[in-house]
Parts: sequence; structure tokens; C-alpha cells
Amino acid sequence: MLGDVDGDLRVSSAVVIPRAELKERFSRSSGPGGQSVNTTDSRVELSFDIGRSAALTEHAREQLLRRLRHRLVDGVLTVAAMEHRSQLMNRQAARERLTDLLRAALAPPPPPRRPSRPSRAAKERRLAAKRQRATIKRARRGRHDDD
Repeated sequence: MLGDVDGDLRVSSAVVIPRAELKERFSRSSGPGGQSVNTTDSRVELSFDIGRSAALTEHAREQLLRRLRHRLVDGVLTVAAMEHRSQLMNRQAARERLTDLLRAALAPPPPPRRPSRPSRAAKERRLAAKRQRATIKRARRGRHDDD
């Protein structure tokens, strides 16, 4: 379990980030924790410098910088995890979060949407339903004239 946190980060079959390119910072987490709440630094911030990474191809780097531009500070992507009381579990959560972000940003864009038109039969069904509804409403109107 500890090996997962101290090893390289596998984003995809083509992209593996060496452990040396990841920076972790630990701080005290807010929330419940009992007696040990003030002594353990369980909150984890995991940073990855996309701009200076040797693990990325030029194309991948440009794509990450473009797609994650709102989350970057000087080309560095940082994720935080503090939902667990254990530092180890928060380290794993931060690594998973970073991996998910990078995978999503490196994924190919979806194919462009091709606009479609309703078929003639669909148009006729819609108009027939409108006529049927109008007939029902017209029939209701005649009932209340005697009041």
C-alpha cells in the first residue's frame, strides 16, 4: 500500500510521471480528529510542474497547459486532499485526483456534434398529438357555458 504512494505516477500507458517530479506538502487538516488533531499533518498538497516536466512530450505538455490553464499557477498543477484522518490515505487520494485530472485533460476531444433534423413522421406525430390535445381542450370549453 505504501509503495503506491512512493512510486511513479502512471497516468496512461504513454505517460508516467517520475516520483521526483511530484512535490508533496503536509499541513494540519481542519475537521474532527480527537486528541491527535493538533499534532498530525494529515492534509496533503500534491504539486506537479507541467511546464518543466521531462516526462511529457511537447504535444502532451501543450495540451495540458491549454486545458488546465484555469487550475495552474505558473505552470504548476496542485491538488489537495484532506478528507481522511490518515496522511497515507490523503496521499493516495491526492495522487488519484491528480491522475484523474491529467487523464481527462489528455483525453482526445469528443467528435463534433452533427446537427440532425426531425423526420417527416416525427413531425406528423407531433402535429397529430397537438391536434388531439386541442380537441380535448375544445371539448372541455363547451361543458362550462351553462354555469
